[in-house]
Amino acid sequence: MKKTIITALTIFAIANFGYSQTKNFIDQPYIETSARVDTLVTPDRIFLTILITEKDTKGKVSVEELENKMAKKLKALGINLDTQLSLSDLSSNFKKYFLKQQDVLKSKAYTLIVYDALTAGKVIMELENSEISNVQLEKTEYSKIKNLQLELKSKAIDKAKLNAMSMVKSLNQKVGNAIYISDLGDNSNQYQGRMMGIQLKGMNSMDEMKFNPIDIEFEKIKVESEVFVKFKLE
Repeated sequence: MKKTIITALTIFAIANFGYSQTKNFIDQPYIETSARVDTLVTPDRIFLTILITEKDTKGKVSVEELENKMAKKLKALGINLDTQLSLSDLSSNFKKYFLKQQDVLKSKAYTLIVYDALTAGKVIMELENSEISNVQLEKTEYSKIKNLQLELKSKAIDKAKLNAMSMVKSLNQKVGNAIYISDLGDNSNQYQGRMMGIQLKGMNSMDEMKFNPIDIEFEKIKVESEVFVKFKLE
C-alpha cells in the first residue's frame, strides 16, 4: 500500500511539472511570425541523355561507329569521358518510343554531364553533325544547393525577427530570444530547368546552317526556404 502511494505521488509530481512547464510557456508574452526568402542561381550540372541508334542512319552506320564519332567529338570539346559520360538504361521516353516502334536495330543510351549551357549547346550541335540527333535534356542541378539552403534559413530567421520588431514597434515592447523555431521546408525547381534559345531534339532543320553556338542560358533555379518563429516579448 505504501509503495502504491509513493508511485502515485511520483506520477502526480511528473504530470504537475509538465503542466507547469506548459503553463509557463503559454503564460509568457510572445509574438509569432513566419518568413520566406528565395534566390535564383544558374545550374552548374546539366544532364543530357544521348541515344545512339542505327535507325538514325537507316542501318548504314553501326552503333560502334557512332560511339567512336561521339567519343571523338566530346573529347575535342574538352569533356572527360571517364567522369562525365556513362551508360544508362532505357528507362526514359526513348524506351517507350522504341517499344512502340518495334525497333530491332541496335541502340545505346548515355548520360552526359556538362557544367554550363554553352558546352551543352556545342555538344548538341557537334553530335548532330555526326548523325546523332536524339539528345534530350534530362535535368539540371545546382551542386551547392544544400549549403545555399542553410544560408537561406539563416536569412529567413533574421527576416522573421525584423518582422517581429516591426510589429511591436508601436507597443513600446522589445523582441527577446526565440522560444520556438520551426523549419517549414525548402523548395527548388532544379529538376525543371529548360534550355532557352536552342532545340534539344530534332535539329534537322539546322543541317544546312553553319554557325557557332550562341552563348545560351538555362532557366535559373529558384531556391527558397521558410521558417516559423516565436519570440519572447520583453
